[in-house]
Amino acid sequence: MTIEKRFPHDFLWGGAIAANQAEGAWQEGGKGWSVADINRFTPDKALSSLSNKEIDSATIRRLMADTDSVFPKRLGIDFYHRYEEDLKLIAATGIKAFRTSISWSRLFPRGDEVEPNPHALEWYDRLISAICRHGMQPIITLSHYEMPLQLALEYHGWSDRRLIDFFVRFAKVCLQRYQHQVRYWIPVNQINMIHFESFNHLGIPEDSVANIHTAKYQAVHHEMVASAKIKQFAQQLNPNLQIGVMLYCDYAYPSGTEPQDVLATLQRNQMEFYMADVLLRGRYPGYALRYFADRDIPLHITDDDQQSLSHTADFMSFSYYYTTISDRDTVAQTAEHCRANPLLEANPWGWAIDPVGLRTVLNIYWDRWQKPLMVTENGIGYFDTPHQGIINDDYRIAYLQGHLRSVLEAIHDGIPVIGYCLWSPIDIVSCSSSQMEKRYGLIYVDLDDYGQGSTRRICKKSYYWYQHTIANRGKDLPSQTGS
Repeated sequence: MTIEKRFPHDFLWGGAIAANQAEGAWQEGGKGWSVADINRFTPDKALSSLSNKEIDSATIRRLMADTDSVFPKRLGIDFYHRYEEDLKLIAATGIKAFRTSISWSRLFPRGDEVEPNPHALEWYDRLISAICRHGMQPIITLSHYEMPLQLALEYHGWSDRRLIDFFVRFAKVCLQRYQHQVRYWIPVNQINMIHFESFNHLGIPEDSVANIHTAKYQAVHHEMVASAKIKQFAQQLNPNLQIGVMLYCDYAYPSGTEPQDVLATLQRNQMEFYMADVLLRGRYPGYALRYFADRDIPLHITDDDQQSLSHTADFMSFSYYYTTISDRDTVAQTAEHCRANPLLEANPWGWAIDPVGLRTVLNIYWDRWQKPLMVTENGIGYFDTPHQGIINDDYRIAYLQGHLRSVLEAIHDGIPVIGYCLWSPIDIVSCSSSQMEKRYGLIYVDLDDYGQGSTRRICKKSYYWYQHTIANRGKDLPSQTGS
């Protein structure tokens, strides 16, 4: 007997953006400088090499003074002023959940203030109320590459333990104010992202610490302690609140079957998992402690830290874009310890297309943590070209079909996947490349990489496909080999 596979009635069909990539209005309403405000568009770089890695203090100050370069995230898509019309369009797809972030640098412009910026609170009051009014459940990220830049310059970012208190203060303001509108909270976006977006994530100028590699791991420890403290506060404030952990899915397959290559790949993947091990299990795993000891990476972990970490997260969430491969030589010779899989097609930025990998990691994550799962980012960037006002993005539909089918199959594997947020329901500035032309959206925004254009919103073919898919709960998704 064939069982018809559909998504559950209460499944959270969603879409996700980030404040720094959409809001714009970078100097309005008392907002301070954020780490994203110095992300410069560099058209002379190869597409595959664009990211926001290490940066020194002098370069930070030079970029702050730069009036000639293009900084697309300062403008975004003007969501700050156009959120009402954008949310109306997004909600019309049938989306039931909308993930965005509350900009830390908008609420606390310097980061170390005692009181929040009242203008920012009023704006987020309006935004979150509008999300709810349009029938969508807000999913809020608290740190999504929007750290106040002053914390990087004065405190050396998350390498300084004082940021724990600054961030927890920011989080408490948000949770107290929106506890009755927002159930799902993610303290830190992609907490394991310390290779590709290391400065945007951790805010550590490379010249401000003795060893940037060690400083990153100490910084992530501080983020984990802060996340656990937020969970403890949320539990006391309102037991209905759900605090999650979010990983960037950086999963590698072994490139072959030689046992040492399999082991090297396993160990490489473990160090992408360990932050979730800490936040979902409440302690550092032995393999991570050995990794630090073998490489002479001293971590300062206090007794109070260990007590805080006992307050574990409620759900596991992650972004999924692509997979890679690895082996002994790749681990030894590359900074990311992985390389592209030659068997997979990729987009122009070199991101492999692997829908089966999503089902694979959903099974791995459930086996490992036994916590409800949420895919909080999944999508593909492409160059979209309108023809007479129409965008036929069949490539995006094919990508989303395959990945949603993997989510559906994982649910029928018995895995409690509670939601899926595509990245993104509307075109926004790319995180890694600071481009508008690297488009993920179901809705086209007529702006180019230099901020030029009419700003007109146009629904792509994928918009209507997603609308149909939500309405029939995935009934028409193509089958997948090995289902």
